[in-house]
Amino acid sequence: MMIKLAKLASPLNWRHRPNPKIPVYYLFTDQIRLPDPLQLLNRLPRGACVVVRHTDPHLRLQLARRIILPAHRLGLKVFLAEDMRLALRLGADGVHLSEQTTRRRPSRCKAFKPGFLVSCAAHSQRALWWAGQAGADVSVLSPVFPTKSHPNSQCLGHLRAIRLARMHTVSTVRIITLGGISALTARRLKSKYIFGLAAIKGWLD
Repeated sequence: MMIKLAKLASPLNWRHRPNPKIPVYYLFTDQIRLPDPLQLLNRLPRGACVVVRHTDPHLRLQLARRIILPAHRLGLKVFLAEDMRLALRLGADGVHLSEQTTRRRPSRCKAFKPGFLVSCAAHSQRALWWAGQAGADVSVLSPVFPTKSHPNSQCLGHLRAIRLARMHTVSTVRIITLGGISALTARRLKSKYIFGLAAIKGWLD
C-alpha cells in the first residue's frame, strides 16, 4: 500500500510550481490507531512528513522526542501538533494546527524560523480561507472519504474536495487531502489542484 500511495501521489505535485521544501506525502499518528509510527519510518518515501498528532500532550511530547532524530536521518520531516514553541524547541520542521486554533489565534500561526512550516486542518471552504489568512504553507483538507477514525462525520467526497482546492489556487497554501485515503480512493484525487496525500492506516494496509 505504501509504495502504491507514493506512486499515486507523485503526479499530484504541482510541477509548474515546484517547492521541494513542502512534503507531498504525510503520515499522521494516532494514539489509538497508530500509536507508534517508528516502525514505518524506513518505508516512507524520502521527503515525506510525519505529523505527530497524539491528542494527549504527554504522549505527543514523548513520541516527538523519540521520532525527530531518526526521521531526520532518513530524510523525513516532522510536524508537531498544536504547540509551535515546543516544535521549535525540539527541532521539528513544522507545526500542525487544528481548525479551531487557526480560527482563534491566526496571529500565532506564523513562525520566524527559516524553513519552518505551518499546516492547518480544514474541513470547509471557510477553514481553507482561515489557513490562507494565517499564512499557512499547507492546509490538510478532510475527511475526503469515509474513515474509521471519524465514522459519523460527513465526508467531502473527491469532487467537492477538488472543487474547494481549485477555488483556493490564488492562495499560496498547498492543499493536502486526508480521510479514507487508500490506493483505490487516491486515484480519484489526481488533480493539479491537489498537492499531495495524507493517511493514517492507509500507509499500513
